[in-house]
Amino acid sequence: MNKLEEKSKYYEDIKNAIEYFDKNYSTQPNLDDVAKYIGMSKHHFSRVFKEYVGVSPILFLQATTFSHAKEKLKSSKSLLDTTYSLGLSSSSRLHELFVNFVGVTPNEYKKMGENLEITYGFGFSYFGKTMIAMTQKGICSLEFYDELPDEVFKRLQSTWYKAKFIHDDKKAQEQLNNIFLNNGKVNLFVKGTNFQINVWKAILNIPKGEISTYSNIANSLGNPKATRAVASAIGSNHIGFLIPCHRVISKSAAMAGYRWGINRKRVIIAYEQSIC
Repeated sequence: MNKLEEKSKYYEDIKNAIEYFDKNYSTQPNLDDVAKYIGMSKHHFSRVFKEYVGVSPILFLQATTFSHAKEKLKSSKSLLDTTYSLGLSSSSRLHELFVNFVGVTPNEYKKMGENLEITYGFGFSYFGKTMIAMTQKGICSLEFYDELPDEVFKRLQSTWYKAKFIHDDKKAQEQLNNIFLNNGKVNLFVKGTNFQINVWKAILNIPKGEISTYSNIANSLGNPKATRAVASAIGSNHIGFLIPCHRVISKSAAMAGYRWGINRKRVIIAYEQSIC
């Protein structure tokens, strides 16, 4: 069992703990309560949770409350205005994130993956079971899943339906190790409209550990009325974590929708804040 698989096996326990926090937040549950709910001893649960998320369960609860999110938004209100002024392809931000972003050409978009080889596979990351897909130009998909791996593969097929797909779990796990254990540099090969790609590039300018809103991103793109279109573009992102759509929440500071689950979004945000 590799390190990521070992970490991943606790994901369900962490997710259940977060769900318990959500349902019982008004009563401020203590460590004994949530450990009992999970089925672990208090000390074992506290150790597992801290190793997984990076902070203690109680600090996590504080860090993901509504009031904390509102404070984070206040401090990052002009964040995108500052970083976006450096340009969509700002090397400082992209280098910091170890991401090189490549969009498909109009001709490649039209061909829907014709003559393209995509190697995909299923493995483990810090945030549970994960599918990753790669081309010679870069990663074209990274999706988390809980029970139905076929569903995420079907989404990949629908995006590149003329491509040749090669299943290789070993290669997939090696790439996941590179991302989550080694912080290795990666190339992304994305397929979307010009607007979607501009939104995804804007999201790359949100520093790790920070959050922003749909409306702030719309403003940074010079189109303040495009909040709904921004939300739609974010919802269509098929490269989780590396294109950090988890860093975008609603203007009210509520944790807005996330393709791979709200609680997974909260874990990723807390994890990033704990390591910054």
